Amino acid sequence: MGLSEPRLLCSAAFIDGEWVIGDATIDVVDPASGVFIGSVPNLGRPDAERAVAAAHRAFPSWAALTGKQRGDILRRWAMLMLAHRDDLARLMTAEQGKPITEALGEVAYAASFLEWFAEEARRVNGDILAPHQSDRRLLVRKQPVGVVAAVTPWNFPLAMITRKAGPALAVGCTMVVKPSELTPLSALALARLGEEAGLPAGVFSVVTGDAGPIGDVLTGDKRVRKFTFTGSTAVGKMLAARCMATVKRVSLELGGNAPLIVFDDADLDLAIEGTIASKFRNAGQTCVCANRLLVQSGIYDAFATRLAERVRALVVGPGLEGPTDQGPLIDGRAVAKANAHVADAIARGGRVLTGGEPLARAGHFFSPTVIADVPRDALLCREETFGPVAGLVRFETEDEAVALANDTDAGLAAYVFTRDMDRGWRVPERLDYGMVGLNTGLISTEVAPFGGVKESGIGREGSRYGVDDYLDLKLVCVGLSPARGAG
Repeated sequence: MGLSEPRLLCSAAFIDGEWVIGDATIDVVDPASGVFIGSVPNLGRPDAERAVAAAHRAFPSWAALTGKQRGDILRRWAMLMLAHRDDLARLMTAEQGKPITEALGEVAYAASFLEWFAEEARRVNGDILAPHQSDRRLLVRKQPVGVVAAVTPWNFPLAMITRKAGPALAVGCTMVVKPSELTPLSALALARLGEEAGLPAGVFSVVTGDAGPIGDVLTGDKRVRKFTFTGSTAVGKMLAARCMATVKRVSLELGGNAPLIVFDDADLDLAIEGTIASKFRNAGQTCVCANRLLVQSGIYDAFATRLAERVRALVVGPGLEGPTDQGPLIDGRAVAKANAHVADAIARGGRVLTGGEPLARAGHFFSPTVIADVPRDALLCREETFGPVAGLVRFETEDEAVALANDTDAGLAAYVFTRDMDRGWRVPERLDYGMVGLNTGLISTEVAPFGGVKESGIGREGSRYGVDDYLDLKLVCVGLSPARGAG
């Protein structure tokens, strides 16, 4: 991969400040070629228990540091990420497949969470409440929940870790991370830089291996007081249920089925570029990716033609071999799902305007696709595609668009394009989603809360609101002695 710092390509897990090699390994392959690029230990229950024990042991001393002291370490960690931005991006593109420009952007995005929460570490303040009796005083403290376990996905292998680790470590929690077995190299490189930044042993561990035995420990061990997961809705429900045996705090960032609504009065150029950013970034493999394109009749034909032209011009290929707009899907199952959604849409009367099939080349590539006249009961509208397939659905009225958009159990992100000021206020308020992009296809930033409603999750990540998910409130009710005279 041509790394300037080969030490960032790690073949060992990181537990309690030590690099751990197991008896078995998991191979990591490049989804653009299927070529082996490295291996990591396939650890199990004993190593996960060791990591939890180390985090539990490290928690009191880490929590006892001042917010400034913890923030200084997080800030150094962020600066090291940016200093090694090119190597981290190459690692990410090699194991995940996204274009190198997107990978570079993710490194900066991931580092921004560490920098943001390094600053927030100094602002974890409690309250003094008005008392209910004259001889009482009420103090509300905010304290770290304790050991946090995180299970993170493959589509954003750096940012989905730092978006959790940043607030957790900032407020004084310790953390055990189980990264996806498809993209563990980015997580281990992050751990290497955390070690160099000065994270004490046990504060941040990365346990690699099969999800089953490791997940059993992270959801079942009573020493873990908070569990945070980003991934599919079905898996999130299962893991949350397991956490209830020990009544852990739970944060879930789950699947989406994002509508992108284009009204007749929209700026067509802005709507096209916003759709490209939302739908085709990371080959459509984002939880906030536009999944259904709802287009009003008056602009429908022009939008369909322009979008197809723009998508047809996207450059598809391996991200490390030259400038590209789209890389491969993560594996063969992802290709099969995209193919099935296209076939279903065509069978129901949809018209392929461009793309529509896997590319005949090595790797898991699928052609960027636009399908017009997709019926509302098609799989493209009912399920999250997680691939570069844009299905267009025609609508007539604002009420119809809102009803279509809300007709799903998901509620993560939605997008609206309109130049009508009143509609720009009205429609986002009516949409049952945790996040709405108005005249933009990019909504994620470290300074704003990220999360969904309905079956898309619980809790918020990023921003000052993200700190609260890693804090417990403690009431101290003080009884005062009776007042005595001065003499």
